[in-house]
Amino acid sequence: MTALREDLETTRWTPVCSYADLLPERGACALVGDRQIALFRAFDGSLFAIGNHDPFSGAHVLSRGIVGTRAGEPVVASPMHKQVFSLTTGMCLDDPAVAVPTYPIRVTGETVEVGFP
Repeated sequence: MTALREDLETTRWTPVCSYADLLPERGACALVGDRQIALFRAFDGSLFAIGNHDPFSGAHVLSRGIVGTRAGEPVVASPMHKQVFSLTTGMCLDDPAVAVPTYPIRVTGETVEVGFP
């Protein structure tokens, strides 16, 4: 068994919303425990979950950012200072020394769930 598979098997999943509640190419914020999570649904239906905290401005605003792609990679641009973050890795594409956390996300039935180890 791979390490990733083992990690997902021990992940605690928290329901956050209905899949239909997430609009394509728009962000939404969910409070999971004490963490603000930015949720995104791409036009192809894929889901992404990253931390909502913008490390450059200190504000919890990434869910309100502009969603798009850069070199084919799904990204969100912070609404504050426009730094771009990968939705798959959390890395800031404008400053690779900075990243936001990413979280596993899945759909069970029609419910979106975010995972924590």
